[in-house]
Amino acid sequence: MRVVLAEDLFLLRDGLVRLLTAHDFEIVAAVESGPELSRALSELEPDIAVVDVRLPPTHTDEGLQCALDARRKRPGLPVLVLSQHVEQLYARELLADGSGGVGYLLKDRVFDAAQFVDAVRRVAAGGTAMDPQVIQQLLTRRAADDRPLARLTPRELEVLELMAQGRTNAAIAAKLVVTERAISKHTANIFAKLGLEVSDDDNRRVLAVLAYLDHGR
Repeated sequence: MRVVLAEDLFLLRDGLVRLLTAHDFEIVAAVESGPELSRALSELEPDIAVVDVRLPPTHTDEGLQCALDARRKRPGLPVLVLSQHVEQLYARELLADGSGGVGYLLKDRVFDAAQFVDAVRRVAAGGTAMDPQVIQQLLTRRAADDRPLARLTPRELEVLELMAQGRTNAAIAAKLVVTERAISKHTANIFAKLGLEVSDDDNRRVLAVLAYLDHGR
């Protein structure tokens, strides 16, 4: 799997390169600035881009803007964003088109190498890997003024958060210590209350819910 990695801190960049290489990823470019990232994404056509939000020269949203531009040119390009903070605007922009794998992880919460590698693989395969804090803020933002979301029970909201993290029904059932059948029922209720078509495609359903939470239908 071919990866373009963008991170301006040398030690973190080098560590990520070593980690991903050890798990059979091919790092086709490891860059430290926005212009370098743009060129790499345009010329190398990777399977996934793993990017820091803030890169030189602006140190604002350079990394994300480069990734979004690449997705406009190549729809569906999987992008996993790394950030120091929960920045809702960036999460909303990344989720806006609802196509291709997307992820948003907080750097200081990525403690487990296996979980990080799994997140990269999941996003590259078209799935999602969203930090729970990001999901919580998106849910909180919509809950106050969104009537369909307000109709969800506390348990359904809990299931929705776990779905949005990219978890399967089996994984949600294990987390909540209930049966997978119970989770299937909660999932059906969630989709019915949100007016979303039920789908067997886990990736598509999560992206649809995330898009609903941010933009409405």
